[in-house]
Amino acid sequence: MSGTDEAPISAREASSLFADWKAVPAIVLAVSGGPDSLALMWLAARWRKARKRGPALFVVTIDHGLRPEAAREARSVKQFARTLGLPHRTLRWTGDKPATGLPAAARAARYRLLAKAAKAVGAAHIMTAHTRDDQAETVLMRLSRGSGIAGLAAMPRETARDGAVLVRPLLDVSKQRLVATLDRAKIGFAVDPSNADPRFTRPRLRELMPLLAAEGCDSRNLARLAARAARAEAALELLVDGAERFLAVRSAGHPPQSFDASVFYALNAEIRIRLLLRAIGRVGREGRPELGKVEALAAALQSAAAKPAAKPGQIKLKQTLAGAIITLTPVCLKFAAAPMRRRKTG
Repeated sequence: MSGTDEAPISAREASSLFADWKAVPAIVLAVSGGPDSLALMWLAARWRKARKRGPALFVVTIDHGLRPEAAREARSVKQFARTLGLPHRTLRWTGDKPATGLPAAARAARYRLLAKAAKAVGAAHIMTAHTRDDQAETVLMRLSRGSGIAGLAAMPRETARDGAVLVRPLLDVSKQRLVATLDRAKIGFAVDPSNADPRFTRPRLRELMPLLAAEGCDSRNLARLAARAARAEAALELLVDGAERFLAVRSAGHPPQSFDASVFYALNAEIRIRLLLRAIGRVGREGRPELGKVEALAAALQSAAAKPAAKPGQIKLKQTLAGAIITLTPVCLKFAAAPMRRRKTG
């Protein structure tokens, strides 16, 4: 590994890492007590102290109630935040915990509580300590699930969630450099045992990383793949924007929320799938549909479109997906909201 990946982060580099958010009014720092988030807090505090003006920083720790040590770790974060002159608050995830899908549920609860804390202090931005190693693991997880280009783009530097903006200034920084930064500052940190628990996907992938790195599939190259996928995704979405405008003009004589069938099927297959994703997400009652299900729908629509019709108004295919009804006739592809499902009684 290169010296750059082993060197602590300097004050000048930290200033560059946080520069994009120097003008926002306030930022919530998500700090767990692990090395990544402690380094984030220390670097952000030094960056803010060196500036005459800048965002107010607030530290928030989420106690998921899954480990008895978590409360003690939250108190340690509070004490450290106090030495840095930063206000701190601990929020707890209460209630029943799911028997399956625990990491995803904990992550959703964490972001929901962080957004709540941000709103309480007037902050629109939540800063997390995701590193290049986290990005690499996310790419591997998405690869294993057969994700499309959007999935392989992994985590963006900024993203909206739960009414706030999540920002990830350390996404191009290795975890090793953050540990080196803490070591140089003589700052101790906690280690969450769940990070090595083989019951969960990320720890299992973490175990594979040295073998993959030996073949050139290291965190740097996986992060590069994510960046290139993100670039391709942005370009494709621009093409879909243009296709959507073109369809709107060519479908002017058809009912609202519909496409001219002949124009739609003259488009590239990937563009058609993305248009279906948008149209169903727009009218459906269940949000954005799963990519795999839309791909299956696209195949069924193409097969139906290829069959001859007895008359222009004949329904060639009618299907429900994600709370939307998709109807294909020889001349038109229509989208409408599906009726509300009746609740079972008794």
